[in-house]
Amino acid sequence: MKASILPVLLTTLSLATAQRISHSTRNGRPTCTVYAGKSNATDDVPTINKAFSACGHGGNIVFPEGQTYHINSRLNPIVNDVTIDWRGEWLFSEDLDYWRNNSYHIEFQNHAAGFILTGDHIRIDGFSTGGIDGNGQVWYYAERGNATVGATQPGRPMPFVFWNVSDVTVRNFYIVQPQLWSINMMNATNMIWDNIYVNATSPEAPAGYNYVQNTDGFNTMDTRNVLLTNFVYQGGDDCIAIKPRSYDITIKNVTCISGNGIAIGSLGQYLEDSSVSNIWIDNATVIKGGAQNSIGNAAYIKTWVGELVSGGDRDYESDFQPRGGGWGSVTNMLFTNFHVFGAKSGGVISQNSGDNGTAAGTSNMLVSNVAFVNFTGYLDGRPTTASELQVVYERQRDEHGGGKL
Repeated sequence: MKASILPVLLTTLSLATAQRISHSTRNGRPTCTVYAGKSNATDDVPTINKAFSACGHGGNIVFPEGQTYHINSRLNPIVNDVTIDWRGEWLFSEDLDYWRNNSYHIEFQNHAAGFILTGDHIRIDGFSTGGIDGNGQVWYYAERGNATVGATQPGRPMPFVFWNVSDVTVRNFYIVQPQLWSINMMNATNMIWDNIYVNATSPEAPAGYNYVQNTDGFNTMDTRNVLLTNFVYQGGDDCIAIKPRSYDITIKNVTCISGNGIAIGSLGQYLEDSSVSNIWIDNATVIKGGAQNSIGNAAYIKTWVGELVSGGDRDYESDFQPRGGGWGSVTNMLFTNFHVFGAKSGGVISQNSGDNGTAAGTSNMLVSNVAFVNFTGYLDGRPTTASELQVVYERQRDEHGGGKL
């Protein structure tokens, strides 16, 4: 009995999925217009995957405005030469157990992803109405006990990851309530981002508490030739984080509200070359705010100690193995025209991340040719200009050979 019913059910599901895709042509290219299911119990991922299969190679995919697509399972479409009119919203499910156990594994810092896009010649436009809601509040509240130490638990998925991509444009797009890092690029070349909005806030967080830790705004790693313009971030961690092996990155017209500021790093966290070079960040506004009513540094470079160290509240990030000891260079860093309102520091270079009290001053990262130019405003309510540069750099034990600056 059950065996005879199953094919009927599968056929019914397949028909329902097909009926939610309208097929047409636009400028001679196949076009798939995708419509969402009727309830949040409907997983729209099978329909979305069918659209990517049918129109993701030399075609167009349309998510109409006003549609809410329920992302109840992971997906990793592989595309080539595709235009995506992303006018509607993708909404991730609240099923924490599913995501913890089924998200794609991201080796760096032992993280995870729910949606990964792979391929070449990708053009995405949200038309200022489209984007992703990560449903992050359920994660923020579930892990609120870790808020005082700034740690998250394993398995929280990133909602918007580009992996093995080239020639990508993303415009007029938003991400709200990201579960973890909002935007992450890995093994990426030639990317243009413009008019991007990210907001990770927790209305349930008491004053002075950061429930939205680890919600970075814009991250790059193993990435070359990226342009980001007109970016707005509010959250509880790095507004922008330029991570290992990122080269030729230009970022202009950025607003960062609360969180940790704009970061180059972390670098040297693992036993690998963590070099970064040719980074220019221009016209950034950094504003104190959020439930914690603060923001860390306007801009900072953070490298790890040069020895393997254990311990800390985020050991899961290395699968509970010792961290540090990475090497490389950090060169040609230019930060210009920063407008700072209440940050704790202006420009900072720190080479002691991960220090457990035994390894300060041992960084293997060579930092050179760094300029902080035209920083104006005020620091954390103090009557001073933000152009002061704080270099947090210690050589406490000569026997280690010292760090490099």
